[in-house]
Amino acid sequence: MKRYDLIVVGAGPAGFSAAIEAAKRGLEVAVFDENSKPGGQLFKQIHKFFGSKEHKAKIRGFKIGEELLEKAKELGVKVVLNAIVIGIYGDKEITVNIDDKVIHYKADSIIVATGASENMVTFDGWTLPGVIGAGAAQTMMNLHGIKPGKKILMLGSGNVGLVVSYQLMQAGCQVVAVVDAAPKIGGYGVHAAKIARAGVPFYLSHTIIKAEGNEFVNGVTVGEVDNKWQIVEGTQKYFDVDTICLAVGLSPMSQLLKMSGCEMEENPKKGGLVPICDEYGETSIKGIFVAGDVSGIEEASSAMIEGRIAGVAAAYKLGFIEKEELKEKSQEFEASLTSLRQGMFSPENKGKKILETEEGYNVSMNLLKKGYMTEEEVRNYPGVKSLKGIHPVIECSQNIPCNPCQDACPKKCIKIGDKITSLPIVDEEATCTGCGMCVAACSGQSIFLINEDFEEGYTKVTIPYEFLPLPEKGMKVIAQDRSGKEVCEAEIVEVKSLNAFDHTNLVTIKVPIEMGMKTRFFKQM
Repeated sequence: MKRYDLIVVGAGPAGFSAAIEAAKRGLEVAVFDENSKPGGQLFKQIHKFFGSKEHKAKIRGFKIGEELLEKAKELGVKVVLNAIVIGIYGDKEITVNIDDKVIHYKADSIIVATGASENMVTFDGWTLPGVIGAGAAQTMMNLHGIKPGKKILMLGSGNVGLVVSYQLMQAGCQVVAVVDAAPKIGGYGVHAAKIARAGVPFYLSHTIIKAEGNEFVNGVTVGEVDNKWQIVEGTQKYFDVDTICLAVGLSPMSQLLKMSGCEMEENPKKGGLVPICDEYGETSIKGIFVAGDVSGIEEASSAMIEGRIAGVAAAYKLGFIEKEELKEKSQEFEASLTSLRQGMFSPENKGKKILETEEGYNVSMNLLKKGYMTEEEVRNYPGVKSLKGIHPVIECSQNIPCNPCQDACPKKCIKIGDKITSLPIVDEEATCTGCGMCVAACSGQSIFLINEDFEEGYTKVTIPYEFLPLPEKGMKVIAQDRSGKEVCEAEIVEVKSLNAFDHTNLVTIKVPIEMGMKTRFFKQM
C-alpha cells in the first residue's frame, strides 16, 4: 500500500491550491482526480476573474489553471488522473478505481476538494437530447471546441447562466432568451448587461412548461409564474430552439465525506449537504479536511483560498510547520477570503431585497428586471461624469468584490479605495489619456471610453469586444443601445488588440453626438 503525507481528492482550483501550499512546506502530496485532464472547472473558464490582484482578478480562468499546474509540477506533487476515489475511511485510507482495479492508498491527512455537480429540473420533455446543463455546454465549447447547438434558451439567470450565455454567443450560437422563475436577475448586473446589449431578452417570473420535440429538442414553451410558482394561463410563449441549457444551481459532491463518517448538515445557504468543519476546513474526523464547493458553493476564487488554508492546516497537523506560521498564514488567507464575501452578493445578503448600494445610490430596478440600466439610471452613479474630451464611463452599479480598474489606470482616473466592493469613482481632476487599459481590465466589461470632442457632430465610443471575426477600420456597422436595440449606423474608426489587453479587443466606433451615451455595442451588417 503506497503511503503519502497528504492525499488530495480533486484536481480543481481548491485541490491544487491545497496541494501546492502543503508541498511548499515539505509534504509528499498526491492528488487524485476522476477526469482525464487536471484543473477542474478552471480550464472551462475563459472569462476574467473578479476580485483584486491577490485573487487573480482580470486573469482568465484557464490561465490560472495553467499557473497552478506548473507550480504543482515544480513542487513535485504527484497527480493521478482517471482515478475514481470510491471510498474514504476514518484511518485516512482511500480506495481508488484505476483501470478497473481497486487500489488502496494511505495518508496521514486527506483534503477532499471534490467540488459540486449541476442541479437539474424536470419538465415535460426534459429527457430529450438537447436538454443539457450549462456546465456541460461550457465543457463542450471551451474544452472540446464543439457548439452545443445553434439556437439556445438558457434557464437560470445566476452568474453561471449569464456567463455561459455570453460564452455561447462567443462560440457562434444564438441565445434566444434567458428565462428564470425568480422575479429578478440572480447574477452580477455587469454579466447581465453584456448579454442584454447584444440583444438577448430576459423573461423573469417565467419557467419552462415543455421541451418540444419527439426525438430531440426542436422548440420550447415557457410561461409566466405567479407568486405561488404556478403557471399563469394565457402567458405561454414558444421559442424555436434546438438546445435548452439549465443553469439552476449546484450541489456539493459530499458523498465521500458522508461515507467516511464525517458529521454532516443540510445547509441550503451552502447548497445542500455539507460537512461540519472548523475555520481551517478540518472535519469532525481529525486529519480529514475540506475545501471548495464541497463545503459550500462559492466562486473559484474563494475555493482557491479555502484550499490554501486547508493545505497550510494539514502541514501544521503533521508537524511540518509551527503554530505561529499556521496562524499568520491562515489570518492572511482569511482576510483575503472575507473581502470576497462582502457586498450585495455576500452569503449574509443572500435572499435579501437590497434597494440601495453601500454608498446610498438607488439600485437599478431596470437592471434587475431587464438586464440593463436606463440612461437616466446610469448617470446617477459615481463612475459617470459629464467631462470634456476623452474620459471613462463606468457602468458598474452594484457592490461586488472587484477592483482591477483602479490598478489598471496609469493616470489614476479611477478610484475605488481600500474596500473592494465600493463603487468605482471617476476622478474629475485626473487626465485620461485614452489608453484603454481600464476598458480591457474590467472583468465585467462595464467600462467604456467616450470622446465627444473627436469630430464636430460625432462622438467616439470605445467598447470592449471579445467576438470573432473582428471588424475592420472603416467598416459600417449598426450601433446598439444597452437593451440591444438598434439605434443608428456607425463607423469603425479603430481596432486595438494588444497583448496587455489579454484578448479583450477595443473597438472604437463613430456615432452621432447624441448617441454617445446610448451606444454600447454594435453588430456587423
